Amino acid sequence: MANVDASDHTGANEPSVEECKEQVRRVIRSTTFRNAATLQLLLQFLTDKTITGSADVLKEYTIGVEALGRKPDFDPKIDPIVRVQSHRLRVKLKEYYEAEGSGDPILIQFPKGHYVPTFETMPATLPVLTDSSTDKPESAAAVDEVSSEEAEEKSTGLAQTGRRLFFNLALFAIAMMALGYWLGVWHAEKRATTGGAAISVSKGDEVESFWGRFLGSDTTPVIAYTDAVFLLDDSNDLFRFRHGAIDSRGALVDPHLAREFASNPEIVAKAGQLYYENGYTGTGELESIAMLAGLFGRMGMKPIIKSSRDVTPEDLNQHNVILLGSPFQNAAVAQLLTAGDFRYNNPDQHHEQWRAQIVNDHPRAGEATTYHTERDATTKVLTADYSLITIAAGVSPGRWIAILGGLDTKGTEGAAMFVTSKHGIERLTKNLSGFGGGKNELIPFQALVRVQLAKGYQVLDADLVSVHPISPAKPETSAGTSSTP
Repeated sequence: MANVDASDHTGANEPSVEECKEQVRRVIRSTTFRNAATLQLLLQFLTDKTITGSADVLKEYTIGVEALGRKPDFDPKIDPIVRVQSHRLRVKLKEYYEAEGSGDPILIQFPKGHYVPTFETMPATLPVLTDSSTDKPESAAAVDEVSSEEAEEKSTGLAQTGRRLFFNLALFAIAMMALGYWLGVWHAEKRATTGGAAISVSKGDEVESFWGRFLGSDTTPVIAYTDAVFLLDDSNDLFRFRHGAIDSRGALVDPHLAREFASNPEIVAKAGQLYYENGYTGTGELESIAMLAGLFGRMGMKPIIKSSRDVTPEDLNQHNVILLGSPFQNAAVAQLLTAGDFRYNNPDQHHEQWRAQIVNDHPRAGEATTYHTERDATTKVLTADYSLITIAAGVSPGRWIAILGGLDTKGTEGAAMFVTSKHGIERLTKNLSGFGGGKNELIPFQALVRVQLAKGYQVLDADLVSVHPISPAKPETSAGTSSTP
């Protein structure tokens, strides 16, 4: 089996650059990597640098900042995220090649202690991998070692929600989402069978015209919803798990890890066995999907709807992407949010619910420096929320990324209602015209919207507070991060 330096393909039996690239794409698209967005990005980054002859830049600091979204003050001696994620990547690759990748023509491996991958041609029959770092079953000591590494990665911990989810409301929202989506599909199929254009914009419809500029020729945009991670006990109670690498849904959680990073370790210690759970999303996100899918369907499109953890580099390259939710709940938003005048912030790292803010770093006349969820002074019922609508250039030329994210799930719903309504788009277009955008051109921007609520969950109205253009596209890092809790 030939060990290949991807920058120097001279051997007759060595894989070519294109073959190496195709193998990387094959792995990233696999079922094994489907729910591992961070590992997809890391694999893509490390292999791209190696294939293009830039393997010498693959140092721990560079990987942390450029691939994993750490800020420029990242210190690998304090934050072990690169080592932790590299270990997870080796384990995940082994899992892939033992199952669905067993017949692949090229083997990708990362030698232990190194970040530069090797590409090796595979024989007709795949030999058993013998990497001692991943081949043997993990002992209790090994589990503790990995857990401690992942534990260090968590800058915040667990915060118990202390409540059960309202299943009836969620089921209703799911039904609304399904109805909107399938009505959209029906409209799209009807247009196709009647010979209509792939993307159709009704004459004089400002909403369709706005989204037509965003979508261009992309008939299958991606809509990605939040799937925040919880720890579930046997009584069906949930404990919030904000950051870091997770295992598959239903997998056992290491008790030491759970207790170490819980906001209330005494309660977590009494919870018994815990399991990873990411099967929930907010009702506001579901309502948003229904509104967007219905609109896109009327325009002759068939949107791809998926979890934010399933968004791949290929999605970002080939499609326009709409991300729902804030960086507190949506990992993809945390990685891809372009830096602008507005940013999300949580001043209390251990208490998330309804304490977060949208910070205005460059307030204009009449604008506040911070905006937060508003509540009744006596009953504490939510009366209003704030959301950001961000339109920014995508990772590939001609592609765009839209982020609709409220501080609360209902703020997200209000943002979606605003950008799918005639009143909302008219207000937005009028304000953008002062910055060189408007009816004929789409420019990067952030729009702050106030969402009026009744009973804490009914969205009554969404009104524009301010619009700020985004300076020519420079995310904070290549992965794009924002201030998150």
